[in-house]
Amino acid sequence: MDPVVARKMHRTLEPYHGLVYLVPEAADAYTHVGLRAGRMGYFASRAAPMGPVPAEVVIATFFNFQPDLVRASIPDAWSLASVDAILEARLALVDTALRRILGDDVLRSPEVVEAERLARLAAEGCTPEGRPLYAGHAALDYPDAPHLALWHSLTLLREYRGDGHIAALVAAENDGCDAIVMHVATGELRKPFAASRAWSESEWTASEEKLRARGWLGADNAITDAGREARQWVEDRTDQLALRCWERLGDERAQRLRTLVRPWSKTIADVVFSALRAPDG
Repeated sequence: MDPVVARKMHRTLEPYHGLVYLVPEAADAYTHVGLRAGRMGYFASRAAPMGPVPAEVVIATFFNFQPDLVRASIPDAWSLASVDAILEARLALVDTALRRILGDDVLRSPEVVEAERLARLAAEGCTPEGRPLYAGHAALDYPDAPHLALWHSLTLLREYRGDGHIAALVAAENDGCDAIVMHVATGELRKPFAASRAWSESEWTASEEKLRARGWLGADNAITDAGREARQWVEDRTDQLALRCWERLGDERAQRLRTLVRPWSKTIADVVFSALRAPDG
């Protein structure tokens, strides 16, 4: 199987999983169980499958956030709400958001049942070795409702790929700030979004200096051919490391899963990103 299949699957399936981080339901869901408003809900809900881990574990597994940003939420979150309460709130908000965006008729459709079966089969091809975020999520029980079981499988596949991506970044001798600087330099990531990772100006400048010395950035901090080659190696290696689960599914069934999920992902992306762009008031 061509490793590019792994990248295509990720791009098509990501919105169905990723809505959990972006929908307005999230803020209320986490504050309702006792977490502070702001980033705490994100860090705690995504880390919770690993248990009440220290900040250093979240820094390691989330990788590209400035460490003090993580420490502002973890471990305090575990004293404000239990892991079980956080996970229940997360699943409930996913349910509410999917019903709002896609509607009950879609979520009760045989297509969702079919997609859930295919996604679960792919996820069963993943293994926990060297994949801490995936492993934590894999220890959770599957939800009963097909649309939530589909979300859970896609979350497993997403975290499995993400763990592999971090392994590739580390192998390429990138730290968290380097990864963001390089991503911005490619033009694929806008700097305002990169600012959400909270690296200071001095940390950003130090990373640029290091990457210039490596030959990956030029004097104007534009990415060089060597930098593009290094960045592409990371992406290609990420695809290769994610391929195991898709090989279990095979080309034909993988394409069927993409076909099923694509219209739902498009609707989710249209609704979520439209809301994020809307002016206040």
